[in-house]
Amino acid sequence: MPDLSLVKTREKLKANREPHWQKLGTGQFIGYRVPAGTWIARHYDPVAIKYVSRSLGDYANLPPNERYGAAVKAAREWLDHLARGGSKEVLTVRDACERYAEGKPDAAKRFPRYVYDDPIAHVQLQKLTDRHVRAWRKRLEATPAEVSKNKKGPKVTRPRSAATVNRDMVPFRAALNMALDSGDVLTANAWKKALEPAEANQRRELYLNKEQRRRLLDALTGDAAILARALCLLPVRPGALADADVSHYDSRLGVLSIAADKSGAGRKLPLSQGMKTMLDSLCRNKLPNAPLFMRGDGSRWNKDKWKKPFKQAAEAANLPKETSAYTLRHSVITDLVSSGLDLFTVAQLAGTSVRMIEKHYGHLQQHLAAKALETLAI
Repeated sequence: MPDLSLVKTREKLKANREPHWQKLGTGQFIGYRVPAGTWIARHYDPVAIKYVSRSLGDYANLPPNERYGAAVKAAREWLDHLARGGSKEVLTVRDACERYAEGKPDAAKRFPRYVYDDPIAHVQLQKLTDRHVRAWRKRLEATPAEVSKNKKGPKVTRPRSAATVNRDMVPFRAALNMALDSGDVLTANAWKKALEPAEANQRRELYLNKEQRRRLLDALTGDAAILARALCLLPVRPGALADADVSHYDSRLGVLSIAADKSGAGRKLPLSQGMKTMLDSLCRNKLPNAPLFMRGDGSRWNKDKWKKPFKQAAEAANLPKETSAYTLRHSVITDLVSSGLDLFTVAQLAGTSVRMIEKHYGHLQQHLAAKALETLAI
């Protein structure tokens, strides 16, 4: 076998249908194809009793004397990936998003708008780089956000805010993380930094006191009222409740598991007696994989489906027109912080960081600080 690490040796190789191979280990090889100048990794699968190969590229961006080292590094990463049970499939970003979007209505609506028709959709996961993802994010940030979706009237748009960009990136980041967990990609380096949330400076100012929340609940009917009541009892995002299945509720322990949320990580929420009573009723005679909060037609809730009922109920209850499902979450978090519950626990319940709770709600505990200082009087 030729020593492919030497540039002079590679230059003397003759064109061949098969790559020129060099052994890296038992059943492991690095190959060099002439005249294309591309590198290939090969692994013998004793279970399938055949060789599995992966194209690594030509590394034309590197000097000739550095290409062998880069190819061997990539080959060993792939071989280690296979040794850990990683997938042999070659998936694109679109493939990963489509897999993630199965059973997730919100993601299934967002991806066609800003992923599937974007150049990043065709990039292989193994070749995805930080540069690809940052370029995609820049294009997303430059895309105007729709204010009105009225099909009859003119389309009204506004510049995409940092908060909107953050919401749009959530399912994309989750899709890539799922691909990582499934072994379809080796590392999260391509998106770990590139998809970090932007600093959203807007603070949600609209707060509904308990009397206003009761009026909103009274104005809502049917399944929308049930969803709203749950949002009045838990500081969670509406989408997290919409994604919850019957199996996520443990009636014995009185715990609701949030499998996936904007924060990405799952968590378990302790429930009040009122919330447990509600969930016991909702779970009755339902299959484990059925939506915990189900619409009348059996489908899951999503923002496009709850938006209209909340808007109509807010108008009927004479509440500010900005009232939305997220207003309830903000109001509940406000009450928890004002009650003196420590910010770490509030952050855990809400599925966000302590830093974000401090930034947006920390000012609500100033009266507690003043009260504590009073105890220092001599």
